Amino acid sequence: MPLDAPLIETLTATATEAAARAYAPYSRFQVGAALLFDDGAIVAGANVENASYGLSCCAERNALFRAISEQGPSRRIAAVAVFHDGAEACPPCGACLQVMSEFAIESCVVFFSHGSEFRSALFDELLPVRFNKAQLE
Repeated sequence: MPLDAPLIETLTATATEAAARAYAPYSRFQVGAALLFDDGAIVAGANVENASYGLSCCAERNALFRAISEQGPSRRIAAVAVFHDGAEACPPCGACLQVMSEFAIESCVVFFSHGSEFRSALFDELLPVRFNKAQLE
């Protein structure tokens, strides 16, 4: 699936809109994510915090879990966008990258906010070595 400028704009706008729906009363770090799947569908998620911090869940995992629960596990992630309204870069955390790695295609691109702009990186650049089913065999 070609990632043209209008599709990237839609993906990043969807992540930006999702951040406004985040539940982050403790950190006030509202994050939105949008996943583009190989079938062209875009699924959004926002981070949801809990007073027991360890039970909080990131926007990227919420979007992925929503997509899998609604459409099944055969979908593959072609691109990811992550937005946080802050000055610092906001790529996915290691836990989100690890979870998404089971569903990301080889050429998956990750767009993440850095101030008022979005940067991009290949998924493999952000998580070059991951735990996968080969280690379980």
